[in-house]
Amino acid sequence: MSSSHAPTFLSLFSGAGGLDLGLEAAGFRCRGTVELDKQAHATLKKNRPQWFDFSASNIDDIADSIKPQDLDLRNKGELDLLAGAPPCQPFSTAGQWAKRGRSCLADDRANTLDAFLQIVSRLLPKTVILENVPGFRSGGGEELVRTFLEDPQKAGAQYTVTSRVIECSEYGIPQRRRRLILVASKLGAFDWNLGRKQSRTAWDALHDIDIETPYPATGKWADLLPSIPEGENYLWHSNVGKGEEIFGNRTRFWCFLLKLAKDQPSWTLAASPGPATGPFHWDNRPLAPLEAKRIQTFPRNWELLGSRRDQIRLVGNATPPLLGERLGRALMRHLGRNVETSSYKMAIPKANRPIPKPHHTDVPEKYFHLIGRKKCHPGTGLGPAPKNSTLIPS
Repeated sequence: MSSSHAPTFLSLFSGAGGLDLGLEAAGFRCRGTVELDKQAHATLKKNRPQWFDFSASNIDDIADSIKPQDLDLRNKGELDLLAGAPPCQPFSTAGQWAKRGRSCLADDRANTLDAFLQIVSRLLPKTVILENVPGFRSGGGEELVRTFLEDPQKAGAQYTVTSRVIECSEYGIPQRRRRLILVASKLGAFDWNLGRKQSRTAWDALHDIDIETPYPATGKWADLLPSIPEGENYLWHSNVGKGEEIFGNRTRFWCFLLKLAKDQPSWTLAASPGPATGPFHWDNRPLAPLEAKRIQTFPRNWELLGSRRDQIRLVGNATPPLLGERLGRALMRHLGRNVETSSYKMAIPKANRPIPKPHHTDVPEKYFHLIGRKKCHPGTGLGPAPKNSTLIPS
C-alpha cells in the first residue's frame, strides 16, 4: 500500500509515540501529533520529523480551532482514525495514594477528555481509539466518553462504542500490563480479534542487551536487593516469605523491592519510580532506559531525549508499540483495508540463549537489627487510607 493511499490518523497526547509507532507499523499514515510535554515533544521531532506537529500551549487551543484542512483533508469525516491516550493519573489506582489523590473526573488533568471529544466532533473521524488504565472505567471516564459519542446530537455523528481491558502479556509484550482500550466507530461494532496470543519473557527482551555502565540501586534498601530471589518482592522477607522477617505482610506497595524473573514477563513498568520501586533487573539494579524500551517493545533505534529520569518516565507512560500494531491491524480490517499478514514488526523474538540459573544471597549484616516479629496489615478497610478513599478501586 502506498503511503498516499494508506489510512490516516491524528494522534492526541502522543507521549513518546508508542501507540503511533504501532499504528504506523500496521499501515496507517500519521497526519499529525499533539504533545505538550517538552521531552516527549522533542522525542517525536527527533525520530519522526515528517510527522506534522500541532504546537500549542494546551490541548484546548487545538480543540477550539482544528479543522479538516489542517490535516490536508477537505471535509469532516475523511480522517480514518483519531487516536489518543489522555493522562491516566486521574484514574490510576496508585494515584489514590499520591499527594493530590486519585480524583478521577474532578482532577483538572481529566479536563483533557473534553478537549478530546471536542476534536472528535470537529473532525468526525471514521474511528476513534482511546487508551488508558483500567480505572478509567470505574472512575467515570469511560461513561463520559460513551455518553458523548453515542449521542449524535453531541458528537455530530452516530458512533458505536466498545471497550476491553487488555492484558498486554497475552499478546507478545514481555510485560504484565493491563490497559483499557475503547474503540468508537461510525462503521459499527469493532471486532476485538487482535491476532494469535503469545507470551514473551523478560529474558526474551533483555538477554542480548549489555549495559556498559549500569545505574546502581540507591537508598536504604539497595543492599537488600541481592537477597531477594527473581520474581519476588519485599514479601520474601516477611512472615509469608522464605527469607528473614524484616517487613510486615502487606505493609508496603507490591512494587517495593520487586525484581524481574527471567522466565516470566516483566512486572508493569513505573513512570516515576522511587529508589526502592521495581521492577528491578535481576542484576539488582534499576532498569536502563534501553531495557525499559525493549520491555515496552519500542525499537532499539527509537531515541528518547532528556535525562535518564525523563526517559524512564516517557517509556513508563507509553502505550507498547506492539499493542498499537495489533490494534492497528484490527482497525485496518474494520476499515475494509488490506492487512499485513507477515510477523509483527514490533514483535520481540524468542531468545536464542538458554536462561541462566537464578541465584540470591544472604541478608547483609547491616539489616540484622531489623529481623524479628512484625505487625502485618490489619485487613481490608483497616489500613492507611488513600488520599481519596471514596473511589471505587480498579
